Amino acid sequence: MSNSVINDPSLAQSPLHHADLDSLAAHTKSGGVILSEAKLLGHLNLRGNAQDPAFVAGVEQALGLALPVTPCSSALNGETQILWLAPDEWMIVVASGTESEVEANLRAKLSGHFAVSDISGAQTIVNLAGKDVINLMKKSTGYDMHLDSFPVGKVIGTTFAQAGAIIKRTGELEFQLIIRRSFSDYIWLWVQQASLEYGLTISN
Repeated sequence: MSNSVINDPSLAQSPLHHADLDSLAAHTKSGGVILSEAKLLGHLNLRGNAQDPAFVAGVEQALGLALPVTPCSSALNGETQILWLAPDEWMIVVASGTESEVEANLRAKLSGHFAVSDISGAQTIVNLAGKDVINLMKKSTGYDMHLDSFPVGKVIGTTFAQAGAIIKRTGELEFQLIIRRSFSDYIWLWVQQASLEYGLTISN
């Protein structure tokens, strides 16, 4: 198979492609938990020195978005978001198909000691929402779901149903899970089982 075929983005499949969520979305009734996959977005891992003004300024120039340096914080501008993972590590999520351009732009704007890598194929994003989503989250992770402890915009690295996940609260009753591709089937099955008492709606 030629490289042009291998790298053809039109042939890319999300980790939950086989679950056919689009078809399920057309047939599921309203439930207390709503699931959707934010599929095939660009995921970049960035490492650098947050104490270096040149590094912080370079990221902002490349992305048009200020680098979040407060622990567990995030920044959002349109389809681009930056999630704080550690004092020297961030996750950048960008629109599908733009990851190579964004990576090149970061490399052009940054200098010194930094690392940026495209990990888009290794991850996916599952969005969870609905009136019963807090109950589902309480079943799935030991982290305190109260808004005082977990406000909108906060990012945590924790376990979800014993699988590693990066969880961002995107609304009072909305969460974003960034999970490894290898965990996607397990998470999908877990959510189906854990939401039986509430009803599960699949959304596009």
